[in-house]
Amino acid sequence: MGFTPAQNLGLLTLRAGVGGVLFAHGAQKLFGWFGGHGIEGTAGAFDQMGFQPGRVNAMAAGVAEAGGGTLIALGLATPAAGSVAAGTMIAAASVHAPNGFFAADGGYEYPALLGLSSAALSLTGPGDWSLDAALRNRLNRPWMAGAGLLVSSVLSAVLVRRRRRAIAARQAVPADNPATPAVATSPAPTTDRSTGAASTG
Repeated sequence: MGFTPAQNLGLLTLRAGVGGVLFAHGAQKLFGWFGGHGIEGTAGAFDQMGFQPGRVNAMAAGVAEAGGGTLIALGLATPAAGSVAAGTMIAAASVHAPNGFFAADGGYEYPALLGLSSAALSLTGPGDWSLDAALRNRLNRPWMAGAGLLVSSVLSAVLVRRRRRAIAARQAVPADNPATPAVATSPAPTTDRSTGAASTG
C-alpha cells in the first residue's frame, strides 16, 4: 500500500501492542492463563453482570479477544479482526460507563482505548509488514472495514440492550419477592478492564 518504513514500523508496533493485550485477556477467559479464572469463572462473572447466558457470552468474548488479538498482531484479515475487537470493547465499556471515564475509578477508559485502537487499525490497515500484504490484501479490502465496524457496532448495541434488560429484570425481583436477595449488577473490585468481567483477570 506504499507505507514508508517509519509508518510500517509504527503500525507493526501498534498491532503488536494492541493484539498482544487483547490475546492475553482472551486467554485469561478461555484457558485461565496469565492469572485468569478460565471459562467457568468468567461465565459466572458474565452471568452476574447480565450477559446471559454467561458461558456463551464468555466464550464469545474470549474468542473475540484472543482470536482478534492474534490476527491483529499478525496483520491478517485486519478489517474483520479490528472490527470484532472493537465491538467487544463496546460491550466492555458499557459495564464501566456508570463509573465515569477514568480507569482508576473503574471507568471505561481502558476498553475505550483498546476499542478505538482496534477500529483505527481496521480502517488504516496493517501496513506492508503484515500477512495481509503478503496475501496481496485479499482479506483487507477498503469496504471490509466499514462493513465490519457497522455490523460489530449493531451487534454490540443489541448485546448491551439485552444486558440492561436482564439487570432491570433482576432488580425487579426483590420488589415482588422480598425474600429473594438482590443480585449484584456491577463488577467486583477485581475487574478485567478489557471486558468488565469481575475477577476474571
